[in-house]
Amino acid sequence: MEDEVKKRNPAWTRDELILALNLYFKYKPSTINKNHPEVIKLSEQLNELSVNIQKVDTQKFRNPNGVYMKLCNFLRYDPTYKGVGLKQGSKLEKVVWDTYYNNRKELENVSKIIISNIQTDISLAEEEGEFPEGKIIYRVHKLRERNTTEIIRLKEDRELEGKLFCEVCGFDFYKCYGEIGKGYIECHHDVPLSYYGDQIKSTRISDLKLVCSNCHKILHRGRPWMKVDELRELLRNS
Repeated sequence: MEDEVKKRNPAWTRDELILALNLYFKYKPSTINKNHPEVIKLSEQLNELSVNIQKVDTQKFRNPNGVYMKLCNFLRYDPTYKGVGLKQGSKLEKVVWDTYYNNRKELENVSKIIISNIQTDISLAEEEGEFPEGKIIYRVHKLRERNTTEIIRLKEDRELEGKLFCEVCGFDFYKCYGEIGKGYIECHHDVPLSYYGDQIKSTRISDLKLVCSNCHKILHRGRPWMKVDELRELLRNS
C-alpha cells in the first residue's frame, strides 16, 4: 500500500481545481468526454502550469482522461445533477465548489488570470492558503504590491507630507521603532485582481492604500475582502 501511494502523482492544487471547475460549468461531463477539444486543451494548460512539479508518471499526469474524471468528481456537489457522481475526491474540491458555485463570474475572471499568468513562479507563494484564488493569483497580487514606480512615488509623497502611516489604524512605523522604521509601510491594492479579470494593464494609483502589516493581513482574510475605509469603520466601532 505504501509503495502504491508513493507512485501516485501529486494531488490537484487549488489553481488546477479552479480551472477544472470553470470548464465544468461550461461543459457538463454528460455533454463531453475525454476527447473533447476543451478537455485536451485544459490538460495541456495544467501540464504547463505544473511544469515545476515533480511528477511520478508523466504520461498520466493531468492527461485528458484524468481531467475528464476530475470534472466528474464535481457532479456529486451539483444540486442540478440527478445521479450520484463519483464518490472519491479531495476536501479541496468541496472548498473550491463552495467558493465559486454562486460566483461564476468571479470564477471566470480568476481562471483568466491564472491562464494569462500560467508561467508565474509559484514557489514563492508560501502563504497561498490565505488566498482562495490560488497560488498564481497570490503571487501576481504580491508582485503588484511590491515597489512599482507608483508605489514608490506614493510612499515618497506621503513621507514628505508627514502622512506615512496606516490608513486603517494610524500606526506609524517611524514613531514606534525609530530610524529602523523610517520610510517603511506596506502597500495594499484595494481592488482584487479578480475584479479586473484579464484586463489588467497597469496599476492605478487610486487603488493603492498604505497600511500596517496587521491591517494588511486582515484586509486579505475575507472574501469578498473589505475596502480600507470599511475596515477603518469596523475598527472605529469595535
